[in-house]
Amino acid sequence: MLSVRALRYWYLAYGSQPRHERLLYRSIRQHRVQRILELGLASTERACRLIEVAARYGGGRVSYTGIDLFELRSGDSSGVSLKLAHRRLSASGARVRLVPGDPYSALSAVANSLSGTDLVIVSADQDREALAKAWFYLPRVLAPSAAVYLEQPAADGSLGLRLLPADELARLAAPPHRRRPSSTSTSIRPLH
Repeated sequence: MLSVRALRYWYLAYGSQPRHERLLYRSIRQHRVQRILELGLASTERACRLIEVAARYGGGRVSYTGIDLFELRSGDSSGVSLKLAHRRLSASGARVRLVPGDPYSALSAVANSLSGTDLVIVSADQDREALAKAWFYLPRVLAPSAAVYLEQPAADGSLGLRLLPADELARLAAPPHRRRPSSTSTSIRPLH
């Protein structure tokens, strides 16, 4: 007979909503994730679930870092306050660090203290310009077997997750003058 904890994991990994987040729970169990970095906290529910699964299968105390605008979000964006997020996530028993700011400003300030991160999730609502500059700091925080997931809109309007391959991460993290164009972009040749 399955235990309540096993049933809870099964529900999260195979039956929970939103559907695309199931991949994260399976990845945490498979890779024994202990250190999580999330760029963008639209709600604390996903973060609590990530911590729950990591606490069960990670093999040690979970460390969770969330970077978000919190109260700095524009008036038309929904989100959670820093105080409320801290209260909810601290109740999980994990080491919680919440850093206010956009991906670039926050990650540039704390990257050196985040080494060994096993799982990074980039929420779909992140500012593209700030995220483009933040990629530079990401490789220094990652553990050798880390996974980076990008949340992106799918064709049907729902959200999906895409595992970022190591070569694409290296390209994104390269300084702008050293970046190679992706295979999908077109290059402009100067006229002579």
